[in-house]
Amino acid sequence: MSFTLRRLLISDVTLHRLLPVIVAAFVLASCVVAKPVDTGANKMEIPKLPDHPRLLMNAQGIADMKSRVKNCDWAKTHWESIKARADRDLDKEIVLPPRGGNWYHWYACPEHGCSLSTGKQIGQWQWEHKCPLGGEILHSDPNKASKDYDGCKISSVHDEYSRTALVMALAYQMTGDVRYAHRARDIALAYADRYLSYAIHNNNGEPKLGARIGSQNLDESTWLIPVCQGLDLIWDTLTQAERDTITNKLLLPAAKDVIMPNPHGVHNIQCWRNSAIGLVGFLIGDTELINYAISNPGTGFRTQMEKGVSPDGCWYEGAWGYHFYTMSAIWPLLEASRNCGIDLYCPEYKRMFDAPLLFAMPNMSLPAFNDSGQQNMGSGSAIYEIAYARYKDPICLELLARSDRRNDFALWFGEAKLPPAPKAEWKSANYPRSGYAILAKGEGEQATWLCMKYGPHGSGHGHPDKLNLVLYAKGHVLGIDPGTTRYGLPLQKEWHRTTLAHNTLTVDEQSQKAAEGRCIAFGAENGVDYAVCDAGDIYDGVGFTRTAALLDENLIVFIDRIKSDKEHTFDLAYHERGKWTTVPVGTAWAPPGKLGYMHLRDAISSKADGGITLGCEVAKDPTPALPTLGREHPVTIQLSGGEPTEVITATGVGSNTADRVPVAIFRRHGKETTFVWCISLDGKAARIERLDAGDTTAIAVTSASGKKWNLIANPDKKPVSVKLPDGSDWRTESAFAVK
Repeated sequence: MSFTLRRLLISDVTLHRLLPVIVAAFVLASCVVAKPVDTGANKMEIPKLPDHPRLLMNAQGIADMKSRVKNCDWAKTHWESIKARADRDLDKEIVLPPRGGNWYHWYACPEHGCSLSTGKQIGQWQWEHKCPLGGEILHSDPNKASKDYDGCKISSVHDEYSRTALVMALAYQMTGDVRYAHRARDIALAYADRYLSYAIHNNNGEPKLGARIGSQNLDESTWLIPVCQGLDLIWDTLTQAERDTITNKLLLPAAKDVIMPNPHGVHNIQCWRNSAIGLVGFLIGDTELINYAISNPGTGFRTQMEKGVSPDGCWYEGAWGYHFYTMSAIWPLLEASRNCGIDLYCPEYKRMFDAPLLFAMPNMSLPAFNDSGQQNMGSGSAIYEIAYARYKDPICLELLARSDRRNDFALWFGEAKLPPAPKAEWKSANYPRSGYAILAKGEGEQATWLCMKYGPHGSGHGHPDKLNLVLYAKGHVLGIDPGTTRYGLPLQKEWHRTTLAHNTLTVDEQSQKAAEGRCIAFGAENGVDYAVCDAGDIYDGVGFTRTAALLDENLIVFIDRIKSDKEHTFDLAYHERGKWTTVPVGTAWAPPGKLGYMHLRDAISSKADGGITLGCEVAKDPTPALPTLGREHPVTIQLSGGEPTEVITATGVGSNTADRVPVAIFRRHGKETTFVWCISLDGKAARIERLDAGDTTAIAVTSASGKKWNLIANPDKKPVSVKLPDGSDWRTESAFAVK
């Protein structure tokens, strides 16, 4: 039976980190005094905990893993790589860093906005740090957090030790060789001896509101989870004195005095905190910690699912990177709970797995909305092994079929043999609770796919970009969203978090307010898929509605209506991946030194009262951000005339400041205007004519092949009468109509 990944034209689907607010407690240098844990009113009865291991897997899980290695080539190959790493590190001296690490987001070139790479070591815990674009060699300044690049490298060393402890423990369970267990033990004891001497510090290097291993309790949590999983796998090999030392000088101080005092409400960080706290509880048998992680009414797992997951399955922050980051934070707690007799695999968590599959572009990637880069689901498919193992929904299978299965999740949880994947179909769909209207036509990776973003802002990770769109066609992402960059860079505020950097409306050269829009109409008529959306309260006294109509696989029309209570400057921007091939003759334009505009380059201004046609083509060579680009593909962008218009063509920021992306800005001044424009994906210009419809917009569109459509955009749904080119009258009260 075929399973449709996208439901045809459905109107619903039934399916930054916030600043810490409480100062971390001071911990005595030798041990921790356990403090009472407030689990709130939802405290549950914890069943008697089974024998170790019981976190990552139990005895049956280990037996299943051994069976996979014996019977499945992919599992054997991955296990051999794990064992090779364990053997490589078995006899290495354990030398812990002298201090905790620095914030990940500082590790970037301040000029080019790209991640640094670590070069040669030049001293004890000192390295050279290189910009891969400009080639500059940067040296660390430990007295300034934004320049403490050595501290960023030290963070990766701590993470490496955490992962090594888990690898050694897995090797012990697979082979029975106690040398691996002793190695994992020695890493844990080394940290128990050192942990309380690491100074608490935050992302700015200040001795407060932070963590010890990392610079925030998020980092402490992601570090602690594999440590706990590894310790659980070797717990029975430890003496009672070793368990007590590790518990009192490492696990409890980390959980109770670093992680717990800084709650984040409903947030991706809190999900990591819950898993770290819960795993400590399950490991040492502390039911108060378990209850805090699962049932705390303000922050626990159940609250995260109830308040953080939309009915469409999207995590509320609206960034696909954080959606997957949150999914990755949750499963360690759920597996430990499951192994201890508590089933937390709820419908909300399943919807989080379903949503990316429903929202994906035809190449199985997700757009770079809000604080997220473009997410390649193929490279991130491993976590779907646990989704299929626990929920058995065939929606996962097409994605898993793209994987070679040589990953941890398949080794630990994967089905030995997967059934055939159902057929995938790409259809238009609307998700009003998450605020995404998707228009799609075609088959396979060559299908045309457009997503208009109108929903919730996304809290601290949201961008001011209501009615922004991302366009995928011909195997490429063409109309792009800027996504994000390292938060420590000025570029994040100066470009990525500005409205101008998105494919939407900017008023008076100022970014939109945080707002939530709505979908007015969505559907299909006479073979045309359409969405009519309102931006909400993005500017005082300004209303903005966008009608997007996918006429066929090669032609998309936009009717953007703006109404305001006073005169404004309206800038409608569109960013097209590739390079300009056709731009108007004009004069050099000096961008204002305002956020967003300050990063435009090669700007040309021209008058286009009668309309204009612009040409682009996709870059011939692949880029790091879009490795699938492999051939030139022409795209035409047309603006219909009829109103005084200034057209500004320029380049904006792509994956870094050296990666230039064509941007067209259509500028008008006044109280009201309607931009009518289209994108021709075959590079052949269409013809657009305005029809007489009073103050409602009606147009006649003719493609290069001669196909014709008459369209009405009527967001107010008032009675409209239009005189068609053939002389007939056309009446409607619909928000959108096509003939």
